[in-house]
Amino acid sequence: MSGRPPVVAIFNTSPDTVEMLRIIFEHNGFVVTSAYTYDIRDGKVNVEMLVRQHHPDVIIYDVAPPYEKNWREFQHICTMDAFKGINFLVTTTNVQQVQKVAGEGQKLYEIVGKPYDLGLIIDAVKKLTGQASNPRESTSASSQQQ
Repeated sequence: MSGRPPVVAIFNTSPDTVEMLRIIFEHNGFVVTSAYTYDIRDGKVNVEMLVRQHHPDVIIYDVAPPYEKNWREFQHICTMDAFKGINFLVTTTNVQQVQKVAGEGQKLYEIVGKPYDLGLIIDAVKKLTGQASNPRESTSASSQQQ
């Protein structure tokens, strides 16, 4: 990873969640950038520019209700050139509903449900950035893939 600290982008609807995740990731040595998903959706944030500027290693993207609409928005973002090769960690309040909306045959993403287990989220991001040094450091029992 070229000697720089890993960069995490947090895209979420909740200012409290963004701040909580920012604090915990910065405490663990990550550089954090963020945007609110509604600002991305409404065009107030140029998400492609943000990604090109900060080069995140992982994007933590929250799929909130209405799940179908927000899953489609997430899928649209994933097709943008700026996002090619970036790992995603999807968070949601209802893992089963997001899996249902996503359907069979979709690209696999790590999905973590709420309420957040912060250790699980950090472990998942470390795994995605190649920082997990042994299987005990990378916990995935509580996470589910679609």
